[in-house]
Amino acid sequence: MPVKKPSFPSASPLHPKLRGVIVGASGGIGAALSRRLARAGYILALVDRNEQTLEQLCDEINKDYEETRVVPYLNDVTDYDSAPDALRRIVADLGGLDLFIYIAGVIYFPAIDEYNFGEDLKMVEVNLLGAMAWMSQVAPLFLSKKSGQIVGVSSVAGDRGRVGNPGYNTSKAGFTAYLEGLRNRLTRHGVNVITIKPGMVKTEMLNLPNAPRPVFAVTPEEAADGIWNAIRKRKQQVYISGVWFWLMLVIRNIPSFIFRRMNI
Repeated sequence: MPVKKPSFPSASPLHPKLRGVIVGASGGIGAALSRRLARAGYILALVDRNEQTLEQLCDEINKDYEETRVVPYLNDVTDYDSAPDALRRIVADLGGLDLFIYIAGVIYFPAIDEYNFGEDLKMVEVNLLGAMAWMSQVAPLFLSKKSGQIVGVSSVAGDRGRVGNPGYNTSKAGFTAYLEGLRNRLTRHGVNVITIKPGMVKTEMLNLPNAPRPVFAVTPEEAADGIWNAIRKRKQQVYISGVWFWLMLVIRNIPSFIFRRMNI
């Protein structure tokens, strides 16, 4: 974390200071979205556990501006008890908070006859419980000020339990349900909660053992643009790209006795 409070661009009535947090910022969609929001004028706390990659990303972004736009904060999202103090430090450094984004995630691709509780546990810890630890701190903060946006990057994998990866499906289905619950609580108080459901994204995950063949895959930059548009328009649920909306509409409505025989 920064050794002292960073110096950010000054604000004015015509140019208010926009402040955000991205948890899971150092790679893939997180890095692309960090660049996109910095271009839009946000000052950002970038949170990740990978110190070297995080520092490099912050240096890369900040060199394009005359003042600091992004600041690194080290955190392991599975250290759940650290979230309250980490958020308090970030809010104090930024001088407030308007936007919170949780992108941190992990995926393993088991073989069709493999059942690995250790990998399933890690996916639930990072993809779901880490998000809950942070968002349970952010939600009352935004509730008290009657404004703010919470963005969770879930997945189309959470729309239905599929044969290929039950553990990952579970972690993302839980995250999607949690975001919907927060939305139902907070929307009436002026806080917007957005569920982002990417399909396949061209990141390192597609190179992992047993990874499926890419279908309708988008670049991290394309995903970041979709998330930014959702934030600007205060959407509630967005599929990236749009083809996944129609594909998952079909998949969600396939009768169970047929779906269980399919290899998707």
